[in-house]
Amino acid sequence: MTSLTHRTDDHAALSGLVGNTPVLRIGEPLAPAGRGFWAKLEGFNPGGIKDRPALHMVQRARARGELRPGGRIVESTSGTLGLGLALAGMVYRHPVTLVTDPGLEPTMTRLLTAYGAEVEAVASAHPRGGWQQARRDRVAELLARHPGSWCPDQYNNPDNTTAYTPLALELAAQLGHLDVLVCSVGTGGHSAGTSRVLRQLYPGLRVVGVDTVGSTIFGQPARTRLMRGLGSSIYPRNVAYQAFDEVHWVAPAEAVWTCRRLAASHYATGGWSVGAVALVAGWLARTRPAGTRIAAIFPDGPQRYLGTVYDDEYGAAHDLLDHPPADGPDELARPDEREVTRWTRCAEVVDPLTLPGAPGGAA
Repeated sequence: MTSLTHRTDDHAALSGLVGNTPVLRIGEPLAPAGRGFWAKLEGFNPGGIKDRPALHMVQRARARGELRPGGRIVESTSGTLGLGLALAGMVYRHPVTLVTDPGLEPTMTRLLTAYGAEVEAVASAHPRGGWQQARRDRVAELLARHPGSWCPDQYNNPDNTTAYTPLALELAAQLGHLDVLVCSVGTGGHSAGTSRVLRQLYPGLRVVGVDTVGSTIFGQPARTRLMRGLGSSIYPRNVAYQAFDEVHWVAPAEAVWTCRRLAASHYATGGWSVGAVALVAGWLARTRPAGTRIAAIFPDGPQRYLGTVYDDEYGAAHDLLDHPPADGPDELARPDEREVTRWTRCAEVVDPLTLPGAPGGAA
C-alpha cells in the first residue's frame, strides 16, 4: 500500500513542473539598441505552453464527471497539445489516443509514444477542412469506438482559455506593467485567456494576434500550410476576435529567418510560432514609442524543429533560406481585401464567419 501511495503522489507531482516560466529581454538584432520586448519562454514547461490547458481541461472534466476514472482521452493535435495530454494522462491515470497527420515530425511521434500515448495519423486531408477536419472526423470515430472516452475539443472548450489565467498573472508579476501583448493564434486559447486577465489589470493594453499565411482564422482563404502550431483551416470558436487590436500574417521563410536570428543572438528560440511572434514583436519595438513595454509569448522551444526550421536540407527543399523579411509588413484595410503571401498587417479584426462568402456569413 505504501509503494502504491508513493507512486500516485509521484505522478501528481509532475503537474508541479508546469508554470512559472521565465521571461527574457530580446533586443538587437530584432530591435534597435535600447529597445526590445520581453519573451515569455513557455518552452520551459516540460512539453510547452499546452501543458497548461491539457492539465486544466482534464482536471475540470474529471471534476464535472465528464471524464470518469480510467476513461480514454482522445484528441486531435499537431504536436504540442499531445505532449500536454500525455502528461495529463500520466498525472490522472488515463489512456491517451492522439490523432495527427503526416505532417507531424517522426521524432514527435516517437516522443509521444515514449510518453505512453497511442498516436494515429489520418491518411488524407478533408476536401474543405484540410488535415484539421480530417483529424477531427477520426476523433469522432474513435470516441464512438471507445465507450466512456472523452475529447477535450481544444478548439471550442472554454477551459482551454481559463487555463491561461496563471500565465497572465505570472507576466504581470514579472513585468509589473504591460502596454502590448503579442500572441500566436491557433486554437485561440492562450491569446483569449491571457489577454482577458491582463486587460482587467491594464485596460489600455493592445493585443496583437499573429497568424500564418494560408490560415482561415482571421478571414483569409484556407491553403496548404507548412507552419504548424499556429493557424487553422477551420474556425475555432475560442478565438476572442474582439480582444485583438490588429493581426499579422507571417510566411514560413520569414519565421525561419527570425528563429535562426534569435538562436544565434539570444540562445533562446523555438518553432514556427516563436519565429512569427518574435518578428512582429521586434517590429513593434522598433515602431512604438520608446518605453513601450511589450510582451511576446513564445509557445515552445526549438527541440522538435531540428528537422525543419533548423535543417538546411529541409529549408532548401522548401525555399525557406536566405529570405530575410522586409523591414515592416504590408497593410490590408480589411482582412478579406486580398490573399496574402508574406508578412502583412491588418488593423481591422472581425470574426470571419461574419464576412461575405464565409460559411454562414453575410450574403
